[in-house]
Amino acid sequence: KILSQPNVASKHWIIRQYDHEVQGGSVIKPLVGIKNDGPSDAAVVRPVLSSRRGVVISCGMNPHYGDLDAYHMATSAIDEAIRNNVAVGADPSRIAILDNFCWGYTDRPETLGTLVRAALGCHDLATVLQTPFISGKDSLHNEFSYKQDGESKTISIPSTLLISAMGQVESVDRCITMDLKRAGNRLYQVGSTGQDFGGSHFNLVHGIDGGSVPKVNAERAKRIFATIHQGIHAGFIRSCHDMSEGGLATCLAEMSFAGGFGIQANIESIKVTEDQNADWTRLFAESNTRFVCEVEPEHQSEFESLFTSADCPIQEIGEVVDSQQFEIRSNGSVLVDSDWEELKRCWQSRLDWA
Repeated sequence: KILSQPNVASKHWIIRQYDHEVQGGSVIKPLVGIKNDGPSDAAVVRPVLSSRRGVVISCGMNPHYGDLDAYHMATSAIDEAIRNNVAVGADPSRIAILDNFCWGYTDRPETLGTLVRAALGCHDLATVLQTPFISGKDSLHNEFSYKQDGESKTISIPSTLLISAMGQVESVDRCITMDLKRAGNRLYQVGSTGQDFGGSHFNLVHGIDGGSVPKVNAERAKRIFATIHQGIHAGFIRSCHDMSEGGLATCLAEMSFAGGFGIQANIESIKVTEDQNADWTRLFAESNTRFVCEVEPEHQSEFESLFTSADCPIQEIGEVVDSQQFEIRSNGSVLVDSDWEELKRCWQSRLDWA
């Protein structure tokens, strides 16, 4: 159900209507993988064709968080845009961001209040991460009023913030993509998982309101972004995918069907902040600043040492298998038992009608 939600499902029919091959400078395209139809974390282009330097472009947005807390919606959008940039190889110390505020009628105190909260969130996180806002725009008063049966009614858009990030890579030859690369490689979760279900897609498909929205631990995020970049630059990471809508389960599914490999995972080693419904939390919580990394066995010790020495939480959660099997276990129980082709059909079905 989560894979077929509009915010998660494939946007291939839109992407393929536009030219992203101008002058042949595309390095990583919006769709990647063995059939070029998996969801890339970011796009990478070489604007100067005589140079190997690249520009990385990514976005972050989740309006569902804004229904509960506009401040943490803003920080989560920044975190998502930056981690998408970092996941393909961008240097986190050389990322700039832009904001796009889409709000309703801000003369109402309650609507203006959410705008102020979001702006404060932008300031606070960008200051810690030392990621400058270089431009942006706002589109306020996004409302439509009409009369029905003699009664005045108003439709207002959800308070929504889109963050776009632009990063740099010294050499596009070091960039990586999110699709799984080889059977036998090991899978690691990077980052911490909490009870972050407010505004999540798990709650959305189950009709659950409320909950704690994902928050950003700014100092930990800064360490994780820097360490992911070091691991990619050193060649320890074969593929990397950010964890966002739908949490770990969605992230693993996308990596699997993009690469055409199965997964055997055991997630009981993932520590959660509370034991209640721990496996649901491991699978579907949308905690920020998390990645799944594919690591070759010969680089496992170096990868683990790099992240441990930087005080970044990691957990080995499984391996890549040369089959269609997609299985996730915990404490002896099978939580997910499918094949990646079925998961891919779910992911591609929602927008195929267009």
